[in-house]
Amino acid sequence: MKALSKKSDHELVYLFSEGQSEALETLVLRHKDKLYTSIYFLVKDKYLAEDIFQEVFIRVIDTMRGGRYSEEGKFLPWAMRIAHNLCVDHFRKVKRTPVIRTSEDTDIFEVLNFSEGSAEDKMMRRQSHDRVRDLLNKLPEDQREVIILRHYADMSFKEIAAATDCSINTALGRMRYGLINLRKMMTYKQAAV
Repeated sequence: MKALSKKSDHELVYLFSEGQSEALETLVLRHKDKLYTSIYFLVKDKYLAEDIFQEVFIRVIDTMRGGRYSEEGKFLPWAMRIAHNLCVDHFRKVKRTPVIRTSEDTDIFEVLNFSEGSAEDKMMRRQSHDRVRDLLNKLPEDQREVIILRHYADMSFKEIAAATDCSINTALGRMRYGLINLRKMMTYKQAAV
């Protein structure tokens, strides 16, 4: 397994297609945090995010086993696109829009593996994360989505454009206006305090 962790995504996909199932396990472990975090931020439901996460890898496996996977880009952007499409499909089915709000039972920032610190550090970090989440909630959905995909899923603007089915310039514009709106809200909150 250690030898597999040093392989590239491309090599792991090839090894899986040749029948080495451990290669898929390595891919899942390598990308699970980014994929799950992005899904969770979009659907804001722990159990639904887990279901969609599993469905992503079912689709990945089916595509690779069926010989339909072509290495046009990186594995992660392809898997992120599948995840994004499954989230969109879910919201089309239930005809509602995803909302990002604080969840009592799950803290998304724990998934991001922040380092441990003192109790005071943890409390300050949690308060800061809650404030960021509250501000993200107030952004228009398209701006919020681009910020989440850029900062939490670490996607490039080219990858974001592909995942959200818009041009790179549109993704950049949404990011710009999202950050401007966040700054305005932060300035307003600081002035109110």
